[in-house]
Amino acid sequence: MSHNLSSYLDENRDRFETELAEFLEIPSVSTESRYTKDVERCAKWLAEHIESAGVSKVEVIPTAGKPFVVAEHVVNPDLPTLLVYGHYDVQPVDPEELWDSPPFEATVRDGKVFARGSNDDKGQVHMHIKALEARLKTGLGMPVNVKLVIEGEEEIGSVHLESFLRENSQRLACDAVVISDTGMLGPDLPSIGIGLRGLAYMEIQVDGPSGDLHSGSYGGAVTNPALALAEILASLKDENGSVTIPGFYDRVREITPEQHAATEALPFDEEDFRLETGSVSLNGETGFSTLERLWYRPALDVNGMISGFTGEGAKTVLPAQARAKVSMRLVADQDPDEIAELFEKHVMSLAPEGVRVHVKSLHGGWPWGANPDSPLFDAAAAALEKPFGREPVYVGEGGSIPIVPLFEEIFEGPVLLLGFAPPGGNAHAPNEWMDLSVYHRGIETIARLYDEVAHKGV
Repeated sequence: MSHNLSSYLDENRDRFETELAEFLEIPSVSTESRYTKDVERCAKWLAEHIESAGVSKVEVIPTAGKPFVVAEHVVNPDLPTLLVYGHYDVQPVDPEELWDSPPFEATVRDGKVFARGSNDDKGQVHMHIKALEARLKTGLGMPVNVKLVIEGEEEIGSVHLESFLRENSQRLACDAVVISDTGMLGPDLPSIGIGLRGLAYMEIQVDGPSGDLHSGSYGGAVTNPALALAEILASLKDENGSVTIPGFYDRVREITPEQHAATEALPFDEEDFRLETGSVSLNGETGFSTLERLWYRPALDVNGMISGFTGEGAKTVLPAQARAKVSMRLVADQDPDEIAELFEKHVMSLAPEGVRVHVKSLHGGWPWGANPDSPLFDAAAAALEKPFGREPVYVGEGGSIPIVPLFEEIFEGPVLLLGFAPPGGNAHAPNEWMDLSVYHRGIETIARLYDEVAHKGV
């Protein structure tokens, strides 16, 4: 098996990269209607390439939104079945002037391919297609069944995913789900995800006078909504970086000695992390390391503010309104609906006189944690070890993937987060990139995963 697989991967290395470039050059931006035809074209391209890989049944399924690509290769119903999830839609490229090369022209520099979607998530989806091809074209075959569901709306909140999965739950029935839409701790540090933070995403609106006022004629006599909003936001955290919302930490689990020891043992460099962000220094809740803050502690951040005059030059207005978006990343066992209610109650209690404050919950998602002491995770660790030359590390993820608990609920099986995105890979930002060495090792890992699951189970 090993010789046939390795030979095929080596012989087709350049072709794989050429096809990846074709995939990346389709501007499948789901957030902008001008790209609707390109999103549909991308779904068709993907289906054709999955079929040409040798997968027995492939279909593009339209929805009220963007189409799904669904594929099935069932060799024996009695064997374990893995469901692979991914997405082919990508983020917008703004600001385009900050890209060093065109975002939809795959450009290779220093062993990295630069293009929108190279790591989130087209590059990782493509690894799964090529892994299947390598097995099916070499005669190795499949020791397990595999199904794929690739959506085109992940970047707009997976609008139709839940209804699609529920309506097709029998067709997509599986023993475990594999998702490659997360990252690695380092380019030579294969990583398996074991936790995700949840989310409560809120909007605060502060209304004052009926219209913008001249700040000379009215300033000092009328409550300024922008200042009122600033006071509210500043009151949400204390001098130790802790969130001040009453009840916010009531359900938060204490970090165990084992978790603390595990994070301390990881080859993580805080200075490298700081340099990656471009920040002057790292800050957060007092008493915790950077990884503990990201993986095991909740956080509150202001995502955006708008009020008054923000154009070039001067316009001395007292604004009529101020708005802010606020996200709270949650950890087990925090309930996003409960946190949203606590947030609203607290913000309303902070409202100063002279303004009207409105709080709205925009969306939320539950935190998630995995059991790494399971056959599925043992299989993934074994699959990663040969291509990467070392045992994997088990990592948390500071972000949120609300669909993960959804997959667990619908299919009643474990979810494996097997991600290959590089740290600092600029997902959602200009100059997004994927390490081509990791891309090829990722293909080999996935191809080996099927044998390991057949041997170890899920």
